Amino acid sequence: MKKAILFLFLVFTLSLKAHEVRPAYLQLTETIDNSFDVYFKIPSRGTSIPKLKVVFPSDTELLQQGPPRFADGFANFNFKLKVEKGLSGKTISIEGLQKTLIDVLLRIDYKNGEQMTFMLKPDKDNVLIPKASTTLDVIKLYTVLGIEHILIGFDHLLFVLSLLILATGKLKLLKTITSFTLAHSITLSLATLGIASFPSAPVEAVIALSIVFLAAEILKVQNGNESLTSKKPWLVAFIFGLLHGFGFAGALEDIGLPQQAIPFALAFFNMGVELGQIIFVTFILLMIGLFKKTNLNFKKTQKVIPYAIGSIASFWMLERVIGFWM
Repeated sequence: MKKAILFLFLVFTLSLKAHEVRPAYLQLTETIDNSFDVYFKIPSRGTSIPKLKVVFPSDTELLQQGPPRFADGFANFNFKLKVEKGLSGKTISIEGLQKTLIDVLLRIDYKNGEQMTFMLKPDKDNVLIPKASTTLDVIKLYTVLGIEHILIGFDHLLFVLSLLILATGKLKLLKTITSFTLAHSITLSLATLGIASFPSAPVEAVIALSIVFLAAEILKVQNGNESLTSKKPWLVAFIFGLLHGFGFAGALEDIGLPQQAIPFALAFFNMGVELGQIIFVTFILLMIGLFKKTNLNFKKTQKVIPYAIGSIASFWMLERVIGFWM
């Protein structure tokens, strides 16, 4: 199993060389009938911005409110939009999206309290605005958002991978993954519903620290020393899972929730996170099964795993701590 984990980790580590592809965000907030404040947030590198342009219906008047503002790796644009006969039945598209790997979450807030959310992708860069969004639309969108969030959340995946290394045996693995799922579901719900909250920056730093801790525990086990973590990984999974739940909540806060369907959006975002986690764990276990049938021997280099995990997580932790003052 260790040689399979090592090989998979090396592949996983190589994938981290590429920057995470962060989604863009387009929000339309109706102020008076058929007039909207428009906020468009695009991921950027410094002042370099992907060439994306929102294309509104032909009967609209669009006015940009000042130059873009750059913050936290995003370019932020503000516009005023007036649509003569409203948005219903009309198309909004993103020009240039097909040339990127960026998804765009579109959210429309009407002054009557109704909200609509859509996901535009490089292979589907336009959306027809319906008269009203349905609960099924919300369920499908937030389930997909949950899956995507966990599968591109490299820190969460690295934490789960570390748990897989420590939790030897089917029963121990099941208890560990279940504990992690239960814990982050609790804090995700509490934070999203406004019952409990923590600042996102310290949470993200401690999530990285939790991975460093697991890397050290893996090294202990490889040196023949048992610890509470190796004996009861489900306990550690639950404790740190509470923090990961606040991390998921921060992502969901950035996305936003439709006010008319908060319970559905929250429940199915969380379900999407679980589905993404199951996909990842299943993939790792399948690959371990395949590599058990090979004659590859990584015994002499098995300590590369905890050192590499710890190094990557330490870099994330320092980066996030430094970000407190940036």
